[in-house]
Amino acid sequence: MIVREIHAANYRSLRSIRFPTERLTVFVGANGVGKTNLYRSLQLLQASAAGTLSHELATEGGMESAAWTGKRRVGEPMRITLQAGFGEPAGKVDIAYSYRIAIGFAGTGAPDAFPLEPQIREEVLLNPPGVFPLESQVKEEGVLFHHRSRATKLLERRGPSLLARDTDDRRIELRRDLLPSETALGAFDEPQRFPEIHDLKRTMLDWRFYHSLRTDADAPLRRPSLAVASPTMASDGSNLAAVFATLLYIRGDTADLDTAISDAFPGASLEMPLPGRVATFGMVFPDHPKRVFQAPELSDGTLRYLALAGALLALRLPAFIALNEPESSLHPDLLEPLARLIVKASERTQIWLVTHSERLAAALAKHGGIEPRAVIKKDGETWIEGLKSFGRFEDDD
Repeated sequence: MIVREIHAANYRSLRSIRFPTERLTVFVGANGVGKTNLYRSLQLLQASAAGTLSHELATEGGMESAAWTGKRRVGEPMRITLQAGFGEPAGKVDIAYSYRIAIGFAGTGAPDAFPLEPQIREEVLLNPPGVFPLESQVKEEGVLFHHRSRATKLLERRGPSLLARDTDDRRIELRRDLLPSETALGAFDEPQRFPEIHDLKRTMLDWRFYHSLRTDADAPLRRPSLAVASPTMASDGSNLAAVFATLLYIRGDTADLDTAISDAFPGASLEMPLPGRVATFGMVFPDHPKRVFQAPELSDGTLRYLALAGALLALRLPAFIALNEPESSLHPDLLEPLARLIVKASERTQIWLVTHSERLAAALAKHGGIEPRAVIKKDGETWIEGLKSFGRFEDDD
């Protein structure tokens, strides 16, 4: 399953926007148009699966800060809605699962929440009407599907109650003690009886957001990693050396990594000594062939490019990778190699990228055969050029 559609309403500059996503989705736009809010809406969806959504919104300043502050209809409540549709990559089925959550103020009369605390108002995981996976078994012709004329609620929150539909199509109450700030998906823990819900939650928890790859003197990227086999890079890059060592000493295949480095730094090579208690790496450049430059010595741009290579070429990629302005600190000459690196990784996973670099967007269009989407401000709200009100792009007709 990949993310096929996103809907966000009343979150910061997102008044109400619905749009499809592809295997590689690229958004480009100037600062201040709301690109980061699109990116952040995905993080909040993952936080819902992790059970930390209310805490994440509280760190943003609470509902007063996170909610849409523009004009609202008379009587319209202040409520943030986030929704993701999931489907098969091949596109034979548009949306197989749809997860939706709405968050509002607790209010002074709520007995189990603080007055300004974000409160879950609605939460449901649906099989939309039409077709949906009947079972997780894969046959020669693909995943089996079954037709229905109406949506089926696989998971639903009703007040403090958590209800789910099991493999025998029975609706069962699993809990009746949820606090207003707790998400049903985060509280769910019944993988044997409800495998579809479990698999979707696990997929969402596997998403990675690479936006805080620090390169300052104290950054995790510049420190040795514990010598533990690491198939996936951590969000802060703290296990980057172990990711490289895993490719070399455990998988025994660094062909793609070597190509990415030579593409960006002709004649240079990555040095990875056999780990002891820790794993380290360095770079050898053609101007100084006998000198290994360790991670603390590398420039910000070189180190950031290596971190992106580790994130995108690791042994096992997460189900979804989101990159926020990956071009930061990079020399313009590195944007073409970065684009090729991203396109290569999109063959193995789904990638969502926001950037203000027209040059990077053009390189991704050239190498990936995709159409970057321009993010704009329209009447104070974030919008995407060419997007129709019903959630499809003009060039998709």
